[in-house]
Amino acid sequence: MVANRLQLSGHVCTAVVRKTSPSGIPHCQFVLEHESMQREAGITRLAVCRIPVIISGHEHQLITQHITVGKQLLLEGFVHSHKAKTGQSKLVLHAEQIELIDSGD
Repeated sequence: MVANRLQLSGHVCTAVVRKTSPSGIPHCQFVLEHESMQREAGITRLAVCRIPVIISGHEHQLITQHITVGKQLLLEGFVHSHKAKTGQSKLVLHAEQIELIDSGD
């Protein structure tokens, strides 16, 4: 099997959209923004990215009810290419493990 795993932390930076598919599967969609300092070629640099996230399935419904704009999360899942309405492809993180991070507030 070919590896396709991504673990990423960050905060929810867009409105959370909750939908149910025609087959009855609940989906939660939002964009996660990540920011960290990473070391590359002996130099420390700021790494910033935004990635669309989809969390699907009944087993995640309870935790996704707590996901709101600004919430800090640690997500793990696989990436998949989705075609936007414009025809352009974008990578989407399909999260399978979700951890809410306490911001200390």
